[in-house]
Amino acid sequence: MRLVAGAARTAGWLSRRLGRGGGTTLPGVILLRLRPNAIAEMTAGLRHGCVLLSATNGKTTTTHLLVAAAEACGLRVVTNGAGSNLERGVATALLDGADAAEIGIFEVDEAALPAVARATRPRGLVLMNLFRDQLDRYGELDTLVDSWHRLVEELDGESTLVLNADDPNVADLAGDRGDVVWFGVDDASHALAERAHAADATTCRRCGSPIDHDVVLLGHLGHWHCRSGDNARPSPTVAATRAELRTDGQRTALRSPAGEVILASGLPGLHNTYNLTAALAAASLLPGFDLDTAAGAIAATGAAFGRGERVEIDGRHLNLLLAKNPTGVNQNIRTVLAGDEAVHALVVLNDRTADGQDVSWIWDVDWEPLDGRLASLTISGDRAYDLALRFRYGGFDLTEATVEPDLARALDEALAATPRRATLHALPTYTAMLDLRAELTRRGLVDAFWEAS
Repeated sequence: MRLVAGAARTAGWLSRRLGRGGGTTLPGVILLRLRPNAIAEMTAGLRHGCVLLSATNGKTTTTHLLVAAAEACGLRVVTNGAGSNLERGVATALLDGADAAEIGIFEVDEAALPAVARATRPRGLVLMNLFRDQLDRYGELDTLVDSWHRLVEELDGESTLVLNADDPNVADLAGDRGDVVWFGVDDASHALAERAHAADATTCRRCGSPIDHDVVLLGHLGHWHCRSGDNARPSPTVAATRAELRTDGQRTALRSPAGEVILASGLPGLHNTYNLTAALAAASLLPGFDLDTAAGAIAATGAAFGRGERVEIDGRHLNLLLAKNPTGVNQNIRTVLAGDEAVHALVVLNDRTADGQDVSWIWDVDWEPLDGRLASLTISGDRAYDLALRFRYGGFDLTEATVEPDLARALDEALAATPRRATLHALPTYTAMLDLRAELTRRGLVDAFWEAS
């Protein structure tokens, strides 16, 4: 194992030295090729085992928050903070930090979750949401839901489940289990008028009857019940009872069995209300958990890279909002429009493997609320012209917009169109976000994402 680990670490060092990346993946590839059971071997030595978090949206931010809570409660943590969340990313993180850690806290890709969970046998499994994403890789959403069901059955009695009560598909994973920590948003003041047309959970998995919502909060998340009456939203163990949302953060009251707390967080948007609530619910599983300590650390923790991260450029604010699927983009648009100011937007669409090569999802995004609020629009990325076509079909006047596939030039154009002291909102897909941060790193404005993490 020492020889294999040495070879893998050397590969990561070379990757960084040669400017080929942060070495967050290659060491794990080599390690698992030479030592297939390495994840199980390394996590076996962790005194308090592992907590795994998975979701379509929000897993990086929530993992970031949970790690902060764990460290504040005195735990030594190993985590994949750079966001490499396949088996190789988890292996790389363990290679770098397992020897000095007591507990592992890892975000895990939805499709990779069963393999990682079988290797780690986690003490806690935090499952936050499932939305349509990367159809060319995952297939239909039911495929993932079925996979998670099989995993939960396999881990029955080994792992405490932390489940989103507001997602019908995730809530159904509990079955008749009693050892579930539920989280959700009770505050109905942010309800939408109707369920989005791109909502993914519309029928009950138990009987096939339609699911109705009394309160729609985000995509298909909300206060729901099966029309036949055999299934309904569970009562959350940890709930956001009041969320005061601002464009630069939120003040959120959370109720838990350990007491009530108010979080003054710099993370904006209702999607982050869910992330904050999930993090506190998951923190309750930690050895030495203290409500005030954990809540304070969660509130004080800023955005993970590219997820609400703000960068100052020549007197302007650049707001990075990862936008990779219809529900996520819709929520980002909702967050951007929360203020009264005119909106300056840089929207970047790539179709590489990590984005999903099928970009038809852009037609399910509700871009139209931006119309009439845009002061400037710049469109970029590998599929810039596909995105421009979607905006044109949406009724946008593109005569004043800029379509520039080259991201560096597009950034310059977008910044030039944004007045000083104003905010430029960047909505990039995953690889576009990495490209944009790489450009910001090249300009000396941010650290490389693996260093920032």
